[in-house]
Amino acid sequence: MTSVAIVTGASSGIGAATARRLAAAGFHVLVAARRADRLAGLVADITAAGGSATAVACDVTSDESVAGLARAAADAPGPVTVLVNNAGGARGLDPVESGSVADWQWMYDVNVLGTLRVTQALLPALERSGAGTIVVVSSTAGFTVYEGGGGYSAAKHAQTAVAGTLRLELCGRPVRVVEIDPGMVRTDEFSLNRFGGDAAKADATYTGVAQPLVAEDVAECITWCATLPHHVNVDRLVVRPLAQAAQHKVHRVSQ
Repeated sequence: MTSVAIVTGASSGIGAATARRLAAAGFHVLVAARRADRLAGLVADITAAGGSATAVACDVTSDESVAGLARAAADAPGPVTVLVNNAGGARGLDPVESGSVADWQWMYDVNVLGTLRVTQALLPALERSGAGTIVVVSSTAGFTVYEGGGGYSAAKHAQTAVAGTLRLELCGRPVRVVEIDPGMVRTDEFSLNRFGGDAAKADATYTGVAQPLVAEDVAECITWCATLPHHVNVDRLVVRPLAQAAQHKVHRVSQ
């Protein structure tokens, strides 16, 4: 019987790349995100490549929408064995003293409460499978702070705390919890969204960095962790580009 994987935030970036990679690994993938048009294109791509996927419009900040995702999972063509909590994002790069409360609230709701809602909704199905895996896509910002990143770092620290606590609470039950912490990843939308659509500011993030990570690199890490023998639990996988030795230490070449 085909195993089912669920990926939130699947309409672009790491989520879309992960959905493609899991489908290539043999999963039927439920791709979940708000933008139904993007999901339809992703499903078409996966199908054309010989994989299997279903689109589910889902807003992780809505209890009702997440309940709909759980209903779609119940109708999936096999047991739900993998959940990738990827939906998230950053807004702003302001210092704490002038940070937008609305931006902070959005980051907390999407990154932290989104993970909570989706995990609560899908945990019964994952446990019923007898071999469930919950992947939480956090960030190196989840354990290191940096100037201007207070809101995002606070949200990612909280998301990391959720993952760690969940692992303790599920000990002895057939569900493992994996945390993936990427460093600098260049995707089409992450930095653009962070800077309110300012492409110049978004591009400056990667100026001089020869090879930042791309979405497919992180997708490969997620798939590796999710497809290891089930008794193997990768608690936390930190992945950065070679040019980034730490949050504050990045090698940049002259332009």
